Amino acid sequence: MLALVLAVGLAAFFTGWRWRRQAAEQHGVTGRLELLMAGSPAVPMVVRADGRLEMPTRLAQWLGLDGPVDDLAELVADDGALEPGDAAALRDAVVAGQKAARPFRLPIRALGAKRALFAVGERAPDGLNAPGGVLVWFFDASEMQEEIAQLVGETQELRDAFDSLTGLIEAAPLPMWYRGADLRLAMVNSAYVRAVDADKAADVVRQQIELVEDSGLGGPLANAAIARDTDEPQVSAMPATIGGARRMLRIHDVPLPDGGVAGVAVDIEDLEQARGGLKRFGEAQRAMLDRLSAGVAQFGADRALRFCNQPFQRMFSMRPEWIADRPEFDRVLERMREAKRLPEVRDFPSWKAEHREWFQAAGAEIEESWHLPGGVHLRVVGQPLPEGGLLLIFEDRTEQVQLASARDTLLRVRTATFDNLFEALGVFAADGRLQLWNNKFRLIWDFEEEMLATHPRVDALAEAGAPKLKNPDRGKLIGALVRSATVDRQQRGGRVEFADGRHFEFTAVPLPDGNALFTMLDITDSRMMEQALRDRNEALEAADRVKTAFVANMSYELRTPLTSIKGFAEMLHGGYAGELTESGTGYTEAILESVGRLGSLIDDVLDLTEGEEKPLPVERVDLELTAGAAAGAVANMVNERGVELVVDVQGSAGSVKGDQRRLREAVEHLLRHSVNSLSEGGRVLLHVDGDEEKARIIVSDDGPGMDSRTAERAFDQFAQVGIMPDGQRALGLDLPLAKRFVEAHGGTIGLVSEPGEGALITIELPRG
Repeated sequence: MLALVLAVGLAAFFTGWRWRRQAAEQHGVTGRLELLMAGSPAVPMVVRADGRLEMPTRLAQWLGLDGPVDDLAELVADDGALEPGDAAALRDAVVAGQKAARPFRLPIRALGAKRALFAVGERAPDGLNAPGGVLVWFFDASEMQEEIAQLVGETQELRDAFDSLTGLIEAAPLPMWYRGADLRLAMVNSAYVRAVDADKAADVVRQQIELVEDSGLGGPLANAAIARDTDEPQVSAMPATIGGARRMLRIHDVPLPDGGVAGVAVDIEDLEQARGGLKRFGEAQRAMLDRLSAGVAQFGADRALRFCNQPFQRMFSMRPEWIADRPEFDRVLERMREAKRLPEVRDFPSWKAEHREWFQAAGAEIEESWHLPGGVHLRVVGQPLPEGGLLLIFEDRTEQVQLASARDTLLRVRTATFDNLFEALGVFAADGRLQLWNNKFRLIWDFEEEMLATHPRVDALAEAGAPKLKNPDRGKLIGALVRSATVDRQQRGGRVEFADGRHFEFTAVPLPDGNALFTMLDITDSRMMEQALRDRNEALEAADRVKTAFVANMSYELRTPLTSIKGFAEMLHGGYAGELTESGTGYTEAILESVGRLGSLIDDVLDLTEGEEKPLPVERVDLELTAGAAAGAVANMVNERGVELVVDVQGSAGSVKGDQRRLREAVEHLLRHSVNSLSEGGRVLLHVDGDEEKARIIVSDDGPGMDSRTAERAFDQFAQVGIMPDGQRALGLDLPLAKRFVEAHGGTIGLVSEPGEGALITIELPRG
């Protein structure tokens, strides 16, 4: 039993000793943990399921409390230790952690404290003996918060800069891209996408669509690889097809620190074309300068001759091989002097130094006149160039000087001519002012020389000269004519009578320079002659009317005895006075024939003397029947003279409106005229045709014809009748009568004839 008690006691002793040693070890661990907690940057807080808190004094100090609090409600109260927003966020996070074991991270700021805390919460471990509770670690993030704020600001600045750079690259009109270290496309801008006719940048990157096609020499990747490997930017010119057009691009490959390569494409097609155009312009300009008559020489900033055209070489006798050495300005002047193409000067070195200063005469007007030996005149114009050179232009004005001298002579001759002309002359400017005048102009209007010297306007001259006219209102016509010539550029004229009986004819003529020439010609004598001729014409017309009336009366008077002669002759021929002998019968037949011819002649004279105002009867006239009747009327005459008459009436002849008898007589007169002009065996053609508007009658023969003078007088009713000295038949009344009848119907008649070629007479009659 004792042994049992001893054994139990020893076991209890060893167990207590072990527990004591474990407690001592645990106490040491706890102390070390407390030391670690005191130096830890984080302070724990346990929130039990019922809201009770376990917090160290250090956390209470961080939160600005006098000491630890026991309840969560007290900590997150509105007047508690935390900012209202942070308190509500912590309360909600703790509740979510208690109910759903949801971890949380919250920034916490104590009320009125500058310290910034960061709370990290999770469900409390089982070892804390706080079932349903939440363990919250608080970190002092004051310094970290400042660094974070600084980093956030820097990050925002970098982000803004990156966004701006990205927006700039995206908005750039130039294709831009980025390649990674493997030289594959990683980013392109919108200009690149448009240039390769793609829809989106992602498609370009995915399909690796290159802007420049591979030309067999490494393509667009060759320079990019060189830039990446050498860390040196590379520039190259490559062709590309953009928008269906071939363009030349300047590719810039720039290495980046990350091993990638940035690329930019600049379209230099226009620049290349501009360079080519500039080169062609320079060549064309030099070719044009070679065709100028003026000499052109260009010196560089070093005063060496860079260019001179062919006229310059000819003007100063300079050989091309000498010019090829690009001589200096001084040598060129000396060469000009040797060729005697410089003015004679007393001090040539000073003169040369003075002209050497033209290179520095920026903005100054340089112009000289050189009078060279032999009467040559040169106009020299100098222009300093912006790059320091000098451009000289040599214009040979010898001809202009000679022309100016000749012009002065011509002006003096013109003035002398003006003053001695029979006409009065005045030249008015476009504004109506008198510019030039001669003595005749001044004397006609009796103007004072002092008044004309003021170059008055035409209205003032017309007003001053109006009292000298018979009708003063006619003075306004002068101003109107001058304005018509200067403004409307129309030539007009008129006549004016002076109060003293003089008559003048005036004309306003537009001149090529915009001025107007006003001329006045004295027509007093011609006016008097015109009046005398007018009076004589009236007298002749009165005499002609008397003669016509006399002929008409005589014709009527002759009809009475002619009728009696015809009646008695017919009675004798009919045997009323007894049977006549054979010779008596012949005599009576001759009397009757002569009476018939005389009666026809009297009828013709009466037709000519009848008034033109006498109206004609209007009826439908068939031209085929009319032509047949006219041909039948001259049938006996045709047979007696042994000629041939051919009548050709076309179906288009139709009819016209008029006097059937007069039209038949018109055709009959033309046939008689043609038959009378023919000898035996001759031929006459009567042709009739027409169209919708008019009918045409043609009478032609193969007779002797007539000369131009006779043809001009063919239709003159007073033409000579009889036989001409050269044997040709003279004109009778047939053609004048035919013309009278045709014109009475509104038609026309024409004659075409040449000696030995017969005659052709054409009548055209309107259908209406």
